[in-house]
Amino acid sequence: MNDPFLSLWSSLLATVDDILPILAILVGFQVVVLRRPIPNFKQVLLGFLFVLLGLAFFLEGLERALFPLGKLMAQQLTASEFLGFAEGETKTHHWHAFFWVYLFAFCIGFSTTVAEPSLIAVAIKAQQVSAGVIHPWGLRIAVALGVALGISLGTFRIVTGTSLAHYIIVGYVLVLVQTWFAPRAIIALAYDSGGVTTSTVTVPLVTALGLGLATHIPGRNPLLDGFGLIAFASLFPMMTVMGYAQLSEYLAKRQS
Repeated sequence: MNDPFLSLWSSLLATVDDILPILAILVGFQVVVLRRPIPNFKQVLLGFLFVLLGLAFFLEGLERALFPLGKLMAQQLTASEFLGFAEGETKTHHWHAFFWVYLFAFCIGFSTTVAEPSLIAVAIKAQQVSAGVIHPWGLRIAVALGVALGISLGTFRIVTGTSLAHYIIVGYVLVLVQTWFAPRAIIALAYDSGGVTTSTVTVPLVTALGLGLATHIPGRNPLLDGFGLIAFASLFPMMTVMGYAQLSEYLAKRQS
């Protein structure tokens, strides 16, 4: 749709369809099951209105800015003239020439994760529950490094065309082994860290990057190769968070 207002209205209607069932369940349990009035009804209603508007603007922003920008960056970074390839030369035989793709994936993964609202909320709550033992910035940096490394490896997989299943299987085997040696108090938080990274800021840009790479690299399928980056973004933070806890425990024992 070229008309921005018509497109925004369509996004708003789609958001209403998604939010109304949630609202019906919450109100239904409060009124029918618990049989209690909704406290601060006007404030709750205003909050849902803000949710509707925020999601509609966010979805419209994805379609008009983040998705096109991610695809454009992938197209420019894989262009033959940028990589120095002759016209018609097979790019995937020179995986090392895609250095800027790997670096861009690392930077975009790190920056989007640090800015992820869900991760910020989890880090603050983890500090409160642990009585200050877990530092919010330490957790955020550990998770961001995991996402950055994972997305970089994911772009390497797209460039080389290797199997996604092999990376994921080996990765989860390493997670299981690391779980055995990691401090017990950090395991649940490490596993949850893989989930909070796949949220509003990280997923759109990472998905756009994956789809853009798979589209502009010959022989890649956007459906099969483009959506695999999210799996890497969920897997590697578990490793880095447990590694962060293991390193902290080792340094504490060494000091004592």
